[in-house]
Amino acid sequence: MITFTRGQKSKLSELECGTRFDVNVALPTSGATVDLSCFGLDAADKLADDRYMIFYNQLASPESAIRLTLSPGRAVFQLDLDALPASISKLVFTGAIDGGGTMRELGAGSISLGNAASFPLSGPDFADEKAIILGELYRRDGVWRFGAVGQGFNGGMSALLAHFGGTEAAPAAPVAAPVEQKKISLSKITLEKRGDKVSLEKKRDQGFGKVRVNLNWNQRQAAEEKSGFFGKMLGGKKGGIDLDLGCLFEMANGQLGVVQALGECWGNYDARPYIHLAGDDRSGAVTEGENLFINGDFFDQIRRVLVYTFIYEGVPNWAATDGVVTIELPNQPSIEVRLDDGGGQSMCAIAMIENVGGQLQVTKLADYIPNQGKVSSHEALDKKYGFGLRWRTGSKD
Repeated sequence: MITFTRGQKSKLSELECGTRFDVNVALPTSGATVDLSCFGLDAADKLADDRYMIFYNQLASPESAIRLTLSPGRAVFQLDLDALPASISKLVFTGAIDGGGTMRELGAGSISLGNAASFPLSGPDFADEKAIILGELYRRDGVWRFGAVGQGFNGGMSALLAHFGGTEAAPAAPVAAPVEQKKISLSKITLEKRGDKVSLEKKRDQGFGKVRVNLNWNQRQAAEEKSGFFGKMLGGKKGGIDLDLGCLFEMANGQLGVVQALGECWGNYDARPYIHLAGDDRSGAVTEGENLFINGDFFDQIRRVLVYTFIYEGVPNWAATDGVVTIELPNQPSIEVRLDDGGGQSMCAIAMIENVGGQLQVTKLADYIPNQGKVSSHEALDKKYGFGLRWRTGSKD
């Protein structure tokens, strides 16, 4: 592996890494959280298309030429340079601290191109900057090259976004006219594709705090207003589809169970399994939807939680439900999974929440479980993900 120094450049052909490879970034710190990103820029070095800002809230480019996997202090960008549109001339890899701390606190870090090249850097290379440009891949005369940059500057993620010509989304407020430029949200992670995952680290010593898993879908009034074919798909005048939120869980000691309204298995927030379902919205008309709470201060006792939803009443039509699941942790960006696919299935595995080395990892599943005759959708879900519970017919009435 070739070791680069600041300012050094090379053609990728000379590095023999091809055009499909991983860019690995490691920026460990003792306390601060570093946001690792890739900006896809045009020939003017500007973010002309915000779909090519790849970060915690946008884990892949439209054609998946750039895909991001995150873990604390680390990022893996899977690249397929041949799949990038001609409008993208440069990929810039960055790190930013938006809270307390500066780049001076970095441990031994690096950016590397597969096993071909590495550019090491650490805290003593910087002063009190809160953001750095690590390196860049750029296209010149039709040839891709890599440059080791190591440039620090003041300001966090917002400053980086402004530096490349992007605009950060502001809190919602009334506007006199439509906003033409789409703005990028730095406070929400949207897992776009099945298998996308993100890891969150503890913000306090004792645990993750109160974790809220919220399910919301189209309001009952909207369902009643529909008529004809689409009205029937939403359940007609009976009030639309009844989506139920639930989860399968596995504790660190091997204990297995389910939390859901069906069978009145509400769980317990203050004792095992430290998971509680608060209420049951039968119509989608409750503004806050359905909420599942996980006691993150006892997350060390939980191995995994499979969050799912199923259609208890109404004709299965997932796209029409406009369903969205949001996972919220104190002082962390929220994680969003939309239910916008599926066909005639009544069950959807939404996300897996796992304890991975003490970190809380969320993986988008968006797995619509097909009906299997006499086997219930719950049992089919259980079998697929290997929980091993025993199931019987239940009712909420």
